[in-house]
Amino acid sequence: MTAADPRRVVETVWRIESARIIAGLARIVHDVGLAEELAQDTFVIALEQWPVTGVPDHPGSWLMATAKHRAIDLVRRQGRYQRKLQEIGRAAPDADEPDLAAELDDYIGDDLLRLIFTTCHPVLSTESRVGLTLRLLGGLTTDEIARAYLVPESAVGQRITRAKRRLTEKRVPIELPPPAEAAERLASVLEVVYLIFNEGYAATAGDDWTRPTLCDEALRLGRLLATLAPREPEVHGLVALMELQASRIAARTAPDGAPILLPDQDRRRWDRLLIRRGLAALDRAEGTFGPYALQASIAACHARATRAEETDWQRIAALYAVLAHVSPSPVVELNRAVAVGNAHGPARGLEIVDALVLPNYPLVPAVRGDLLARLGRTAEARQEFERAAGMTRNARERELFEARAAALG
Repeated sequence: MTAADPRRVVETVWRIESARIIAGLARIVHDVGLAEELAQDTFVIALEQWPVTGVPDHPGSWLMATAKHRAIDLVRRQGRYQRKLQEIGRAAPDADEPDLAAELDDYIGDDLLRLIFTTCHPVLSTESRVGLTLRLLGGLTTDEIARAYLVPESAVGQRITRAKRRLTEKRVPIELPPPAEAAERLASVLEVVYLIFNEGYAATAGDDWTRPTLCDEALRLGRLLATLAPREPEVHGLVALMELQASRIAARTAPDGAPILLPDQDRRRWDRLLIRRGLAALDRAEGTFGPYALQASIAACHARATRAEETDWQRIAALYAVLAHVSPSPVVELNRAVAVGNAHGPARGLEIVDALVLPNYPLVPAVRGDLLARLGRTAEARQEFERAAGMTRNARERELFEARAAALG
């Protein structure tokens, strides 16, 4: 075995186990930033020792045990310091020292759930929640997050550092929210996971239309949530939605990276395993009318159609009408316009688009251009696609809109 092999093992095991380790440590030291530092120290120790001693038989357990001992030593040192202060101040007699090792051995799933609710706490901005969640639970480096979101690495590092500092300053407890806050906090968690997925599924800027790495991380977090919160139907709804949408990723781009729109995709390239998993998750969310479950039901209509012509647009339009009532937004209305345009004709869809107020969103003129083209209003359609091309910050999307405009010329 070469010296490089253990290092690759350390990096692989760290990617898998880091969230679990940080979650367990956070409950002991009551500080997310400190927990991450202790976990990183353990990672460095493994990098130093494993090339010399060899990879342990159970590397994940080795990392957890080493991290646990470091956390216990730290807390005990802090405890001795506090006792010294108490002695100087003639404080009350010492209480028995808690069994820290036993505490850290509690069911780790709860710890992960606590960490997810902490990184997605409402005291943090949306950007901070996304960055901190990807860092601590996704195991991504600051460089990887920066490349995924096309921002400087220093900006991501500062954002994450500020997020950890704010959690400490606000004394956010590393615990599950009380029942009165649970629904709101869960909604924040699901929003962060779906924001990560959406940026991977349709990148807002840059040279690539999709970023599969972010989709994979969001799917992993969603599946983890479904395991830790199996009785929450909207968790299953989100997982279903992501599984079904992710099933199309391979078919969404040509070999040269050019986008392929849904009606033109080779559905034989859709991932049938992800579709089965998505439909199974949707079954677990059935009977609810949450926004993720409704969107998953819409995605299921596409997944069940073996050809584009077989798509049940009537049902999709009806589902969007419910979604617009449950979770109204201009983006939902824009998607409803597409569905209505396919189910009841482009003129009906155009009426919905023309009533929208959604400035600087390139998909508005793109949808309008498509509906106008279907109505035979070619010159207007070309202008709309040109307008969409001028708005988007994604190079591939711009090429797509320019090609649509050129085809109408």
